[in-house]
Amino acid sequence: MSITIYIVDDHKVFRQGITSLIGYEEDMEVIGTAGSVKEFMEHILDHHPDVILMDITLRDGEGTDAVKWLKKKRPDAKVLMLSMHQEDKYIRKVLDVGASGYMLKDAGTEEMMKAIREIYQGHTYYSHQITQAIIQQVVSGKKPKKELSGKALSSRELQVLKFIAEEKGNKEIADLLFISVRTVDAHRRHLLEKIQVKNTAGLVKYAIRIGLIDL
Repeated sequence: MSITIYIVDDHKVFRQGITSLIGYEEDMEVIGTAGSVKEFMEHILDHHPDVILMDITLRDGEGTDAVKWLKKKRPDAKVLMLSMHQEDKYIRKVLDVGASGYMLKDAGTEEMMKAIREIYQGHTYYSHQITQAIIQQVVSGKKPKKELSGKALSSRELQVLKFIAEEKGNKEIADLLFISVRTVDAHRRHLLEKIQVKNTAGLVKYAIRIGLIDL
């Protein structure tokens, strides 16, 4: 069964290029595209893609506004934001609307396919540059605090959180702790619930705030 994908970008050549690249992947299929926020809003509810690739800046509006609108209609929608920008203001917008990931357009094909698969499986994906920018946002003007917001974490949860903040994948964490990937997934879900954040970026911010990782 193929991972169905919907592409939103105001450059036709880019949409065609991504569609062509995805065509080489045996487990993926593009089921629709849009070139503007208006076109996206008019047609997306007729489709049920597994993952949406959304440009952050479109000719008639912001991709983040389109995601915010979609999340009200379909809270479980999975969106990977694509952009040439890595400035703080764009990252904050992406985090605020609850997108599943954010990667730069100059990333390689292999990384994009990896991001799509990660998001399809229910994970989040942020390219390395974006993760580093998030960390910079957190540490600028803020000192780590040894606090758990009233939610005590177990030693194993702290281990998992530390590895997540160090950008290790679920399989790598499982191998390091000698546990199953399914158990790592469970710990990740529990961490999101306990810390009350929406995604991996929130976990990274929290790990930095409590001084769990050194920068």
